[in-house]
Amino acid sequence: MGQPKALLLFDGEPLIVHLVRRLGQSFRDTVVVAAAEQELPALPSKIVRDDVAHQGPVGGIYYGLNAASHEICFVTSCDAPFLNLRLIAYLMSQIADYDVVVPFMENRFQPLHAVYRKQLATLLKTQLERGELRPIFLYDKVRTRKIGEAEMQPYDPEGQSFANMNTPEDYQAAHARWRERQRDGIEAAPPHPTTVTVELFGVAQLVTKTKEVSLMLASGATLAQVFQQLAELHPVLRGRVIDADGSGLASGYACNLNGLAFVKDFRTQVQPGDKIFLLSADAGG
Repeated sequence: MGQPKALLLFDGEPLIVHLVRRLGQSFRDTVVVAAAEQELPALPSKIVRDDVAHQGPVGGIYYGLNAASHEICFVTSCDAPFLNLRLIAYLMSQIADYDVVVPFMENRFQPLHAVYRKQLATLLKTQLERGELRPIFLYDKVRTRKIGEAEMQPYDPEGQSFANMNTPEDYQAAHARWRERQRDGIEAAPPHPTTVTVELFGVAQLVTKTKEVSLMLASGATLAQVFQQLAELHPVLRGRVIDADGSGLASGYACNLNGLAFVKDFRTQVQPGDKIFLLSADAGG
């Protein structure tokens, strides 16, 4: 490109600011991985630096996962201005029984538009020590969910999520495409998913083998929809912690919202950043 991609102006602001702002519509926390001496504008993100330069995407993914505060992470690059939040939400929803969810587009994996478990940082560190700088070496070792083009088409029909910028011509074309999408109203009102965290206790934690689950739902979603998505991600909860139809809790379980109050009306809407605790109804403390 001839200059740092992260600082290219896009829609009136540095590209890295544009991307962090867009991801902030779906995620409470973001981590930006930068080179040791790389200059960045002020960002509402955690900034981490490469300990060793030129380690490719595996290095970037490793440093990002290592610094992440949540178990499940979406990873992207700094030169993909058309991130589609609906597609990202779908990818996130597929991680329950896997370690990686990665799109397969144009006959190749897209490692910098994928979902990873934080625990993979250990394996990635070993890869770096062996000089294995291609993410595909990881995919062969862990439970990997490959998402084909047909599966992604309903969420991103034009495949714009994977349009990146490697040359000045790519940059100009992306600008023109962005203005066209604004004119057509595609970018005028981007979706605003609601991100919540569900903390599991007792049997729920035991059978899912996890303490915390992050969910992305449509704006205005209710607790019933939280339970439905949770049951889809962890079917083992259905009939034990979540009731048979997936929209309520099984007998003996209660829901606490933000540690402030127990909620029995599951039509209650959740807000971005809410914490939902599922525990035995007779639990003390």
